[in-house]
Amino acid sequence: MNNTLTRADLAEAVHQEVGLSRQDCALLVERTLDLVVEALERGETVKLSGFGVFQVRAKSARMGRNPKTGEPAPIDPRRVISFRASQVMKAKVDSAFNSRQLNGHGRDGLPTGSLDRDGVPSDRRVANAG
Repeated sequence: MNNTLTRADLAEAVHQEVGLSRQDCALLVERTLDLVVEALERGETVKLSGFGVFQVRAKSARMGRNPKTGEPAPIDPRRVISFRASQVMKAKVDSAFNSRQLNGHGRDGLPTGSLDRDGVPSDRRVANAG
């Protein structure tokens, strides 16, 4: 089972919902994403109501560490893209997550009784008493 939504998946969903040709839907998805990228390139904030906000933030220069050697290393100033989900989206995702838990899935999203990432049965994991 694939847990990644792709551009092709978006185009197919638009095709199923709207009924335009697959090619037109693919072009529509591409153009929409291009408009978002172009706005971010201009330094604009992209706000999609009920979804979230994309923003370009400037990060100043700072000193970091080389993870291999532990030596101090300068990190150049740069621009990064941040995304902040809307309250509506957060509520929908939280609601979907909570309903999965009620339907026999643990906090990790795996069915109850299955093994977690460490090979421990997810319903038998004991917190460290420390």
